[in-house]
Amino acid sequence: MVSENIIKNTIISTQIQPEKTFLVTVATKDSEKIVSAEASQSELAQLVKSAGGIVVGTTIQRLDSPTKALYLGKGKLDGIVALKEELHFDTVVFDDELSPVQQRNLEEALQVKVIDRVALILDIFAKRAQTREGKLQVELAQHQYLLPRLAGQWSHLERLGGGIGTRGPGESQLETDRRLIEKRIHRLSAEVDKVSQQRYLYRQRRHKSGIPIIALVGYTNAGKSTLLNAISRANVVSENKVFTTLDPTTRRIMLPDGKMALLSDTVGFIRKLPTNIISAFRATLEELEEADLLLNVIDFSSPYAAEENHAVENILNDLGIMGKPRITVLNKIDLALAKDKSWNEEEALQYLSSNETEIQENMYFVSAVKKWGLNGLLQRISELLTDKTGYQPQNNQN
Repeated sequence: MVSENIIKNTIISTQIQPEKTFLVTVATKDSEKIVSAEASQSELAQLVKSAGGIVVGTTIQRLDSPTKALYLGKGKLDGIVALKEELHFDTVVFDDELSPVQQRNLEEALQVKVIDRVALILDIFAKRAQTREGKLQVELAQHQYLLPRLAGQWSHLERLGGGIGTRGPGESQLETDRRLIEKRIHRLSAEVDKVSQQRYLYRQRRHKSGIPIIALVGYTNAGKSTLLNAISRANVVSENKVFTTLDPTTRRIMLPDGKMALLSDTVGFIRKLPTNIISAFRATLEELEEADLLLNVIDFSSPYAAEENHAVENILNDLGIMGKPRITVLNKIDLALAKDKSWNEEEALQYLSSNETEIQENMYFVSAVKKWGLNGLLQRISELLTDKTGYQPQNNQN
């Protein structure tokens, strides 16, 4: 199918030789109120690495706002073109979603593949999705992203200047591709709706059992899957990479007072997460709406922890679940502690509790890797679930 070939050419593909990428960020006063350009570009570099590429160069331009035609200024673009011969990059990655016009103009000027942050995230999602549900959701988001950009795939006809020989085949092919993609989007949406209905029925059965549900949320790579493994003794894949887990995973856990609960891991969040991705993953994110308690996992060792948590808060607000009972889990404390001392669990927790001035209620320090702080966290989970659900402990058979 033509549309599938276009999708493959839109994203970074994993090759024997990694693609050499050049990263471009435009920083505005508004965007830097949320996160610095350097932090955003550092994250973009991590995304490129996860997609199988290598970064050979970067640039940041500060503007009042991105330009409508090129995203960045003409002078800056000329400078990037001049670097091609020196750096030999294959792909230029932009740290925001590009409009179809911007992408077409940039590809014409640079004569290399141009992708934006959205296409990069979708590429990583496509690599990570393992279940049928995950693959459906990723493909739907890819097609929704591609549809408005179809015209750019036939921009060679525009360069011919119109007239004799430029009408018919290209225009016909464009309309054919558009119809194919629209039909595919409709079919995928229907299949995702079926998945959503199946999940709804499954959640109804879980509610009838009376077992409370705990959902892990947080920024990508905050350690949610590692925490799930530590608490439930599950064997979920956890790596020091962004978006390691896409498909939701649920495990039964036994709490200190004998309660049984279900602990669910969900897809990690990220800054500038596109609306169509959130929409495509709504069947998965509905797990959060049904949860009795959220564990908001934060990478305490990250220099950008506050900005990352701000992005999570915004997405939770967009999903309408800010009011749910929540525990803030400050994870990776072992990485945040001074390296000139050998810490044990008691020393680490006591030191952090006495030196962190902004500790709030329902905020807990943990290291999921070292299993530090889990007892206190689990005890508080038990207390909140009793208050929230009135669920009584079962007889502990252990």
